[in-house]
Amino acid sequence: MVRYLRRFDPQRIRLLIFDLDGTLIDSRLDLIHSVNATLRHIGRPELDGRVIASYVGDGAPVLVRRVLGDNPDPTLLQEALEYFLGYYRVHKLDHTTLYAGIPEVLARLAPLHDASPLNQVSRLMAVLTNKPVNPSRDIVCALGLGEFFIRIYGGNSFPTKKPDPQGAQTILQESGVSEHEALMIGDSSVDVLTGRNAGMWTCGVTYGFAPHTLREVPPDVLVDSPRELGELFATDPVIV
Repeated sequence: MVRYLRRFDPQRIRLLIFDLDGTLIDSRLDLIHSVNATLRHIGRPELDGRVIASYVGDGAPVLVRRVLGDNPDPTLLQEALEYFLGYYRVHKLDHTTLYAGIPEVLARLAPLHDASPLNQVSRLMAVLTNKPVNPSRDIVCALGLGEFFIRIYGGNSFPTKKPDPQGAQTILQESGVSEHEALMIGDSSVDVLTGRNAGMWTCGVTYGFAPHTLREVPPDVLVDSPRELGELFATDPVIV
Protein backbone atom coordinates (compact mmCIF):
# COMPACT_ATOMS: atom_id res chain seq x y z
CA MET A 1 0.00 0.00 0.00
CA VAL A 2 1.23 3.51 -0.83
CA ARG A 3 1.84 5.25 2.50
CA TYR A 4 1.97 9.03 2.69
CA LEU A 5 3.91 10.49 5.60
CA ARG A 6 3.40 14.02 4.27
CA ARG A 7 0.72 14.74 1.73
CA PHE A 8 1.40 16.15 -1.73
CA ASP A 9 -0.38 15.94 -5.07
CA PRO A 10 1.35 13.42 -7.38
CA GLN A 11 -0.52 14.83 -10.36
CA ARG A 12 1.47 18.04 -10.00
CA ILE A 13 4.79 16.20 -10.29
CA ARG A 14 6.48 16.90 -13.63
CA LEU A 15 9.97 15.52 -12.93
CA LEU A 16 10.98 12.19 -11.38
CA ILE A 17 14.63 11.71 -10.38
CA PHE A 18 15.51 8.07 -9.69
CA ASP A 19 18.35 6.51 -7.78
CA LEU A 20 19.79 3.48 -9.63
CA ASP A 21 21.09 0.65 -7.38
CA GLY A 22 18.32 -0.67 -5.17
CA THR A 23 15.69 1.44 -6.93
CA LEU A 24 15.68 0.61 -10.64
CA ILE A 25 18.17 -2.26 -10.69
CA ASP A 26 19.15 -5.14 -8.42
CA SER A 27 22.94 -5.00 -8.74
CA ARG A 28 23.62 -6.63 -5.40
CA LEU A 29 25.41 -9.78 -6.67
CA ASP A 30 27.70 -7.99 -9.11
CA LEU A 31 28.74 -5.49 -6.44
CA ILE A 32 29.33 -8.28 -3.91
CA HIS A 33 31.38 -10.31 -6.38
CA SER A 34 33.41 -7.24 -7.38
CA VAL A 35 34.18 -6.35 -3.78
CA ASN A 36 35.20 -9.90 -2.89
CA ALA A 37 37.35 -10.15 -6.02
CA THR A 38 39.07 -6.96 -4.84
CA LEU A 39 39.63 -8.40 -1.37
CA ARG A 40 41.14 -11.56 -2.85
CA HIS A 41 43.40 -9.40 -5.02
CA ILE A 42 44.85 -7.57 -2.02
CA GLY A 43 45.06 -10.70 0.13
CA ARG A 44 42.15 -9.96 2.43
CA PRO A 45 39.39 -12.43 3.42
CA GLU A 46 36.04 -12.11 1.67
CA LEU A 47 33.07 -10.45 3.38
CA ASP A 48 29.51 -11.62 3.77
CA GLY A 49 27.30 -10.32 1.00
CA ARG A 50 24.85 -8.72 3.41
CA VAL A 51 27.65 -6.67 4.92
CA ILE A 52 28.82 -5.50 1.50
CA ALA A 53 25.27 -4.60 0.44
CA SER A 54 24.93 -2.45 3.58
CA TYR A 55 27.95 -0.43 2.44
CA VAL A 56 26.45 0.48 -0.96
CA GLY A 57 24.96 3.89 -1.68
CA ASP A 58 27.65 6.53 -1.29
CA GLY A 59 29.79 5.77 -4.34
CA ALA A 60 32.69 3.45 -5.15
CA PRO A 61 35.41 5.24 -3.13
CA VAL A 62 33.30 5.13 0.04
CA LEU A 63 32.28 1.52 -0.61
CA VAL A 64 35.91 0.40 -0.91
CA ARG A 65 36.95 2.46 2.11
CA ARG A 66 34.24 0.85 4.22
CA VAL A 67 35.26 -2.60 3.04
CA LEU A 68 38.87 -2.00 4.06
CA GLY A 69 37.94 -0.80 7.54
CA ASP A 70 39.01 2.19 9.59
CA ASN A 71 41.83 4.39 8.33
CA PRO A 72 43.10 2.22 5.44
CA ASP A 73 46.57 2.87 4.06
CA PRO A 74 46.12 5.42 1.21
CA THR A 75 48.22 3.40 -1.22
CA LEU A 76 46.26 0.23 -0.50
CA LEU A 77 42.97 2.13 -0.77
CA GLN A 78 43.91 3.48 -4.19
CA GLU A 79 45.03 0.05 -5.41
CA ALA A 80 41.83 -1.55 -4.16
CA LEU A 81 39.63 1.16 -5.68
CA GLU A 82 41.31 0.88 -9.08
CA TYR A 83 40.98 -2.91 -9.06
CA PHE A 84 37.35 -2.74 -7.97
CA LEU A 85 36.45 -0.26 -10.71
CA GLY A 86 38.23 -2.30 -13.36
CA TYR A 87 36.63 -5.57 -12.26
CA TYR A 88 33.18 -4.05 -11.95
CA ARG A 89 33.47 -2.43 -15.38
CA VAL A 90 33.81 -5.90 -16.93
CA HIS A 91 31.34 -7.75 -14.68
CA LYS A 92 28.67 -5.10 -14.02
CA LEU A 93 26.01 -6.97 -16.00
CA ASP A 94 26.82 -10.57 -15.03
CA HIS A 95 23.86 -10.81 -12.65
CA THR A 96 22.34 -7.32 -12.55
CA THR A 97 18.65 -7.19 -13.45
CA LEU A 98 15.78 -4.75 -13.38
CA TYR A 99 13.39 -5.05 -10.49
CA ALA A 100 10.22 -6.77 -11.67
CA GLY A 101 7.80 -4.28 -13.15
CA ILE A 102 10.23 -1.38 -13.61
CA PRO A 103 9.93 -1.11 -17.44
CA GLU A 104 6.15 -1.19 -17.26
CA VAL A 105 6.09 1.40 -14.49
CA LEU A 106 8.43 3.75 -16.35
CA ALA A 107 6.31 3.44 -19.47
CA ARG A 108 3.23 4.23 -17.39
CA LEU A 109 4.83 7.21 -15.67
CA ALA A 110 6.31 8.80 -18.77
CA PRO A 111 3.18 10.45 -20.20
CA LEU A 112 1.45 13.15 -18.20
CA HIS A 113 -1.61 14.82 -19.72
CA ASP A 114 -3.36 17.87 -18.41
CA ALA A 115 -7.15 17.74 -18.12
CA SER A 116 -7.37 19.84 -21.26
CA PRO A 117 -6.42 17.96 -24.46
CA LEU A 118 -4.99 21.22 -25.78
CA ASN A 119 -2.57 21.52 -22.90
CA GLN A 120 -0.38 18.43 -22.83
CA VAL A 121 2.97 18.30 -21.05
CA SER A 122 5.48 15.55 -20.47
CA ARG A 123 6.51 14.06 -17.16
CA LEU A 124 10.29 14.01 -17.37
CA MET A 125 12.53 11.40 -15.76
CA ALA A 126 16.23 11.30 -14.89
CA VAL A 127 18.73 9.13 -13.01
CA LEU A 128 21.00 10.46 -10.27
CA THR A 129 23.27 7.86 -8.69
CA ASN A 130 26.49 7.84 -6.70
CA LYS A 131 27.79 5.04 -8.93
CA PRO A 132 30.34 6.30 -11.52
CA VAL A 133 28.53 7.73 -14.52
CA ASN A 134 29.95 5.55 -17.34
CA PRO A 135 28.94 2.16 -15.91
CA SER A 136 25.65 3.71 -14.83
CA ARG A 137 24.81 4.79 -18.36
CA ASP A 138 26.01 1.48 -19.77
CA ILE A 139 23.76 -0.48 -17.39
CA VAL A 140 20.70 1.71 -18.00
CA CYS A 141 21.08 1.41 -21.77
CA ALA A 142 21.96 -2.31 -21.77
CA LEU A 143 18.83 -3.07 -19.74
CA GLY A 144 16.65 -1.13 -22.17
CA LEU A 145 15.81 1.92 -20.06
CA GLY A 146 17.82 4.59 -21.87
CA GLU A 147 14.87 5.99 -23.79
CA PHE A 148 13.04 6.95 -20.62
CA PHE A 149 15.56 9.40 -19.16
CA ILE A 150 16.51 12.92 -20.17
CA ARG A 151 19.66 12.77 -18.03
CA ILE A 152 21.79 10.08 -16.37
CA TYR A 153 24.28 11.49 -13.90
CA GLY A 154 26.69 9.59 -11.66
CA GLY A 155 28.84 10.09 -8.62
CA ASN A 156 31.68 11.59 -10.66
CA SER A 157 29.48 13.90 -12.76
CA PHE A 158 29.80 16.71 -10.21
CA PRO A 159 32.32 17.82 -7.58
CA THR A 160 29.96 16.53 -4.88
CA LYS A 161 27.83 13.38 -4.47
CA LYS A 162 24.40 12.78 -2.97
CA PRO A 163 23.14 13.85 -0.47
CA ASP A 164 24.61 17.14 -1.66
CA PRO A 165 21.86 18.64 -3.85
CA GLN A 166 24.09 19.79 -6.70
CA GLY A 167 23.14 16.93 -9.03
CA ALA A 168 19.43 17.26 -8.35
CA GLN A 169 19.56 21.03 -8.71
CA THR A 170 21.36 20.68 -12.04
CA ILE A 171 18.63 18.38 -13.35
CA LEU A 172 15.97 20.81 -12.13
CA GLN A 173 17.67 23.68 -13.94
CA GLU A 174 18.22 21.72 -17.14
CA SER A 175 14.62 20.49 -17.22
CA GLY A 176 13.08 23.83 -16.33
CA VAL A 177 11.01 22.24 -13.55
CA SER A 178 10.64 23.78 -10.09
CA GLU A 179 11.61 21.80 -7.02
CA HIS A 180 7.96 21.77 -5.88
CA GLU A 181 7.04 19.85 -9.04
CA ALA A 182 9.78 17.24 -8.65
CA LEU A 183 10.08 13.93 -6.79
CA MET A 184 13.31 12.19 -5.71
CA ILE A 185 12.89 8.39 -5.61
CA GLY A 186 15.34 6.06 -3.89
CA ASP A 187 15.91 3.23 -1.44
CA SER A 188 17.99 4.99 1.21
CA SER A 189 18.28 7.98 3.49
CA VAL A 190 20.91 9.36 1.10
CA ASP A 191 18.21 9.80 -1.55
CA VAL A 192 15.71 11.30 0.88
CA LEU A 193 18.30 13.80 2.12
CA THR A 194 19.22 14.66 -1.47
CA GLY A 195 15.61 15.47 -2.27
CA ARG A 196 15.16 17.45 0.93
CA ASN A 197 18.34 19.42 0.34
CA ALA A 198 17.10 20.33 -3.14
CA GLY A 199 13.64 21.30 -1.86
CA MET A 200 11.95 18.40 -3.66
CA TRP A 201 9.33 15.89 -2.59
CA THR A 202 10.74 12.45 -1.71
CA CYS A 203 9.65 8.84 -2.22
CA GLY A 204 11.30 5.88 -0.48
CA VAL A 205 11.19 2.36 -1.93
CA THR A 206 11.40 -0.39 0.67
CA TYR A 207 12.40 -3.21 -1.71
CA GLY A 208 15.98 -1.95 -2.19
CA PHE A 209 19.32 -2.25 -0.41
CA ALA A 210 18.84 0.03 2.60
CA PRO A 211 15.18 0.25 3.66
CA HIS A 212 16.20 0.46 7.33
CA THR A 213 17.69 3.90 6.69
CA LEU A 214 14.26 5.18 5.61
CA ARG A 215 13.17 4.84 9.22
CA GLU A 216 15.98 7.16 10.24
CA VAL A 217 15.16 9.76 7.57
CA PRO A 218 11.50 9.31 6.54
CA PRO A 219 10.49 10.31 3.01
CA ASP A 220 7.22 12.01 2.14
CA VAL A 221 5.79 8.75 0.77
CA LEU A 222 6.75 5.05 0.96
CA VAL A 223 6.12 2.29 -1.58
CA ASP A 224 6.89 -1.41 -1.24
CA SER A 225 7.16 -2.36 -4.93
CA PRO A 226 7.58 -0.87 -8.40
CA ARG A 227 3.89 -1.59 -8.98
CA GLU A 228 2.99 0.66 -6.05
CA LEU A 229 5.23 3.35 -7.48
CA GLY A 230 3.00 3.36 -10.54
CA GLU A 231 -0.09 3.39 -8.35
CA LEU A 232 1.20 6.48 -6.56
CA PHE A 233 0.17 8.50 -9.57
CA ALA A 234 -3.20 6.82 -9.99
CA THR A 235 -4.70 6.31 -6.52
CA ASP A 236 -6.03 8.41 -3.69
CA PRO A 237 -3.44 8.94 -0.94
CA VAL A 238 -3.52 7.05 2.35
CA ILE A 239 -2.18 9.16 5.21
CA VAL A 240 -0.38 7.29 8.01
